[in-house]
Amino acid sequence: MTNGTPAELFTTKADHAYLRVKELILSGVLPPGSVIAQVRLARDIGISTTPLREALRRLKSEGLVALDAHRDARVAPLSAEEARDLLEMRRSLDPLSIALAAERRTRADIAGMRAAAEGLSPLPGDPAYEQLVAHRRFHAALYGASHNDLLIGTLDGLWDKSDRYRRLALEVDRGRKAAEHEALLEYVIAGDADGAAAVMREHIDTSLGAQAARRLRARADSDRADFDHAGSERAGSEVDGIDV
Repeated sequence: MTNGTPAELFTTKADHAYLRVKELILSGVLPPGSVIAQVRLARDIGISTTPLREALRRLKSEGLVALDAHRDARVAPLSAEEARDLLEMRRSLDPLSIALAAERRTRADIAGMRAAAEGLSPLPGDPAYEQLVAHRRFHAALYGASHNDLLIGTLDGLWDKSDRYRRLALEVDRGRKAAEHEALLEYVIAGDADGAAAVMREHIDTSLGAQAARRLRARADSDRADFDHAGSERAGSEVDGIDV
């Protein structure tokens, strides 16, 4: 958590700005598609706009911020396509990571997974940043036990983007995944790669990310249908107005 921490305690002011803005985005304080008022935000963080712009460029590379040629910045909007892409990636990579974790976990890994699981509870409708971090910490402990650095790095990169879609799904579904979390932990500790992978596949298919993908796709289909209907009505009016 970076709120209230002096910028001087970080390696650079840009690092401080990066972590703070990222927190504001993932916590929903800066919602998808919103304009980032850079001068005011820099003042609130306690830095100049120069390190803030550096942080925004870094967040752009992670797909969390959109920048235009005039240096205007917005929080990247949510999209049905990105939700689908994230879901497809996680359907493949999460079961693989959990199966490898069941085969390769060490005593230290098991201790870390158990510690991360302590006090973990279903996310509420409007989760605090710390609750999202706790949820991520548990899953990171699981896929970290795969000891596959490329896989771990890829899943790390997917997680922040996925959190924004989880928040969208939580607006209508509070989520109850505690039993699946317990099953994942037990299968990995028992060394059951097939069982762990099967639970993870179910976990992903019923996840908040999957719900968000379906919700955004339905919204996009509805918007497209409205557009097509309006176009048909306009075309019909034009035909009705022809003098024959």
